[in-house]
Amino acid sequence: MRRGAKDEGERWLIHAKDEFQDADELRIRNRFYLALFHFQQSAEKALKAYLYTILASEEVFFTHSISELVQLAEELDADFEEVRKVSKLDQYYSPTRYPNSLPGDVPSRFYNDPEEALDAMYLAKKVIDLVERKIEGV
Repeated sequence: MRRGAKDEGERWLIHAKDEFQDADELRIRNRFYLALFHFQQSAEKALKAYLYTILASEEVFFTHSISELVQLAEELDADFEEVRKVSKLDQYYSPTRYPNSLPGDVPSRFYNDPEEALDAMYLAKKVIDLVERKIEGV
């Protein structure tokens, strides 16, 4: 059975919000490397939720680049310009997960700044809130 695009968008947004909550719990527990990755993931999934819903398509978006997803969203709605800074989260996609991505260090020790995690949290939250507003009435 094929799902409609709106249903698919809603599924992605639910997951984005759940992942955001998990990331924030990790942030609170000082597990910053994991929190940063999951904030990136929550923003990515929220943007995909918007694109599935607005494009009314079941097309799969294979990119993990928030920068690319924001650009696509901005082409459809200029309000996404206000969340361009969320592209900063792209830097947490790989290096937070693989010890060999940080020469001479490991993610679980390298990412130890609570302010960095808080900044990532605010960026992800801003995207999720915008997407939720945009697809509410669709």
